[in-house]
Amino acid sequence: MKILSVIVPCYNEEENVADFYNELLKTEGYFKDHDIDFEIIYVNDGSSDGTAREVKALHEKDGRVHLIDFSRNFGKEGAIYAGLSKATGDYAVMLDCDLQDPPALLPEMYEYIVNEGYDSVATRRVSRKGEPPIRSFFARRFYSLINKMSKTEIVDGARDYRLMTRQFVDAILSMEEYNRFSKGIFGWVGFKTKWLEYENIERKKGETKWSFWKLFVYALDGIMAFSTVPLAVASILGVVFCFLAVVLIIVTIIRKAVFGDPTSGWPSLVCIISLISGVQLFCLGIVGQYLSKTYLEVKKRPIYIVKEEI
Repeated sequence: MKILSVIVPCYNEEENVADFYNELLKTEGYFKDHDIDFEIIYVNDGSSDGTAREVKALHEKDGRVHLIDFSRNFGKEGAIYAGLSKATGDYAVMLDCDLQDPPALLPEMYEYIVNEGYDSVATRRVSRKGEPPIRSFFARRFYSLINKMSKTEIVDGARDYRLMTRQFVDAILSMEEYNRFSKGIFGWVGFKTKWLEYENIERKKGETKWSFWKLFVYALDGIMAFSTVPLAVASILGVVFCFLAVVLIIVTIIRKAVFGDPTSGWPSLVCIISLISGVQLFCLGIVGQYLSKTYLEVKKRPIYIVKEEI
């Protein structure tokens, strides 16, 4: 019998642990008919509620349920990597515990892999119903921007919900960087991927853990991880402003020599200095971001630390 590893990152999802398990079991009959059994790995990402307790209760009932309990909150990227690292199945799939990733799609996803030779089947939302308009606007701008800046394609509306073959999982695990951006990593490793589209599903219980600020920082991480264009922009701005400075110096000298005009007053000078200083700080900030990522990589800290494993 083959094994399907179901990886479920959790952060304060006490209310959803059992509901997710029950929804997943609705597909159990289909997979048993295809000689496939589940391995359900809940990754508790430092939750402050009773998430770990609920998973342990499920484990008592069903030995296929496993728990990876982190020592603190390491973020969803760490939880994804931990789940993939511990997965032993012939196939692996990642789903959010809040049921915004419908388990009902799993049979269709599996059919594409075994019947049409895909290495992974990924999902994307075709709508953002229930999401604040301002958040949807910036999300679309992010995908548009990063696809222009990066050679790695990142699909608009892509979810982490993805069914993968063992070979695809091993390719993901071979990328051991500390600063992880899974949406980019999935695209970078290549392989043949099928995209499934579905309408956005609002979470039934609990609140989203992704604030606007967290999403903004996550977007910056994605850009830094899969594009060096910001560094090129900083260099271009430096060249442009150096050129403008030389031109202005020449113009000032000519005006003084030919027309005897006095130099411009201090307000214009202050404006120019402020503008150039702002550009310099902006460029320095870009370099600093890349330097900070490099600093974290060379420290070789673990991506996650396990407190308890069942």
